[in-house]
Amino acid sequence: MATTGCDGVVVGRGCLGRPWLFGALDCALRGEPVPPEPPLAEALAVMRLHLRLLCAHLGEARAARDFRKHVGWYLTGFPVGRAQRRALVAISSADELDGLLDSLALDGGVDLSMRVPRVLPRGPVNGPRRVALPAGWLDDPDDPNPPAGAEEFTSGG
Repeated sequence: MATTGCDGVVVGRGCLGRPWLFGALDCALRGEPVPPEPPLAEALAVMRLHLRLLCAHLGEARAARDFRKHVGWYLTGFPVGRAQRRALVAISSADELDGLLDSLALDGGVDLSMRVPRVLPRGPVNGPRRVALPAGWLDDPDDPNPPAGAEEFTSGG
């Protein structure tokens, strides 16, 4: 923001599986040192809390199904094997998640003190998509009316 003079930033996919990002952004915006990414043990603790909060809100069965999509985001960059990830994305209860996370360090030999690099790809891996506008969109920049059919145009993004 200091370099470009912009008034704000969009976090987007950067926060998926990284709820601590908002605290780091707060530090950065106040000019304070940004804390390092948390170790795997802390990420696993946040996963447990996340599911417990979802259970209180949605009920356990629905919460477990909803939580499955977050597993990959929380574990991005950590050396958790395919079989372990596959089991984690099939949970049906908080107790099942707890058991699988407990087994990571015991049976999986995963170093719970490991930290991942700060910057890892979280969106499209082939770079940003080309911006596409409806035909005629830029023909008259002073015309406040969009071209016919523009409201039906979708970018796929």
